[in-house]
Amino acid sequence: MRRDELRFFNPWSDVATTRNRLPHWRQDGVVVFVTWRLADSIPKANLDRHHEEVTVWKSRHPEPWNEDTEREYHRLFSQKMDEWLDAGSGSCVLRSPANAQFVKDALLHFEGERTAMLSFVVMPNHVHGLFVLNADWRLEALIQSWKRYSAVRINRRENRTGNPLWQKDYFDRLVRDSRHFGNCVRYIRRNPEKARLGAGEFILWESELAREID
Repeated sequence: MRRDELRFFNPWSDVATTRNRLPHWRQDGVVVFVTWRLADSIPKANLDRHHEEVTVWKSRHPEPWNEDTEREYHRLFSQKMDEWLDAGSGSCVLRSPANAQFVKDALLHFEGERTAMLSFVVMPNHVHGLFVLNADWRLEALIQSWKRYSAVRINRRENRTGNPLWQKDYFDRLVRDSRHFGNCVRYIRRNPEKARLGAGEFILWESELAREID
């Protein structure tokens, strides 16, 4: 995929919405940024308080957001979530190169069929992905397939039983424009350094298009 072929969120076109604990937006063919994490990556008390605060703020700032509103959201909430994730709480089973490889294999297994993958990073307790979704697939079904494939193999390798490996939901954002796309690529690329990870503690994958972003 070339950069001039990328499509971005159009607030004047049809948007499909679904909801689990978090709201999810869909617009066929546009670039989407997604984050999902291990179930034990954030202490429950922190997470409950975070969701309460986000719910109140979103009730006063209905989507779609303009650039200033989205910037405020990330300043108030995303940065805190990033800090919690990058602190390395929980089991961090993805720090193991073998376990992280299971996630990478899942993400690339249907490359070119279900997705056009642009960039992703597998961190010790969470994953960021940037891609274009095939219009024949629902985002929630795709992410569930990635979680299921990786969970079966990681649980078997770690001899884990009982509690689920992954959180039930995920966070997604439709990418607004070329500048937003570049920021997402840089964010994924810099996440391991920001979390002070060493070689072998993460997997970063970038498409040729993403590697063109300075």
